[in-house]
Amino acid sequence: MTLTRDVPLVPAQSALLFVDVQNFSAHREGGEFRDLAPEDLEARYGWFFAELEGRVIPNMQAAQAACRAAGVEVMYTTIESLTLDGRDRSLDYKITGFHVPKGSWDGRVLDAIAPQGDEIVLPKSSSSVFISTHIDYVLRNLGVRQLVICGLVTDQCVESAIRDACDLGYLVTEVTDACLTYAEARHAASLSAIRGYCRQVTTAEFVAELAEAGGG
Repeated sequence: MTLTRDVPLVPAQSALLFVDVQNFSAHREGGEFRDLAPEDLEARYGWFFAELEGRVIPNMQAAQAACRAAGVEVMYTTIESLTLDGRDRSLDYKITGFHVPKGSWDGRVLDAIAPQGDEIVLPKSSSSVFISTHIDYVLRNLGVRQLVICGLVTDQCVESAIRDACDLGYLVTEVTDACLTYAEARHAASLSAIRGYCRQVTTAEFVAELAEAGGG
């Protein structure tokens, strides 16, 4: 038998994970951008927010809706400390200056893809969700073998999640146009670099695949 990453999703053993699609890093008033004057925000992040709001979030919504309809587990991870002062953050986050206090508005999933019902949200305090949360334990308890990843930013926390998931034995699918980073060249470079670890599909391909798996 030939081993391959190109395995269609089986909904009952799959989960969709949104990475860091939260107020802190995906809202114009989020903590990552709060100290910037409007003209500086536009100069540094204008392309990012135009792509995020005009194209990427609608793709995330389509992927989310398709997973809910197909019975695929929908999960979220957000940058958020377990403490108010962030003393539990990774050294890297402390050096970077990322501080999202426990229970804060910055730590909430963006309203556009807000969790429904008892969908699982895992706060993380490191780049990889597999390092600072018990997501591996949760996924295995859910019977998940195939992990679909969307989110922010492509070349940082998304890549970290993909690599760690692969090393832990999951088959990973990256929805390429439901991820984003701060420049088009960076996004393209990340997709090229991570291609050897995961299956890559567009949102349209992903939604069609789930519809076919469900007989719809």
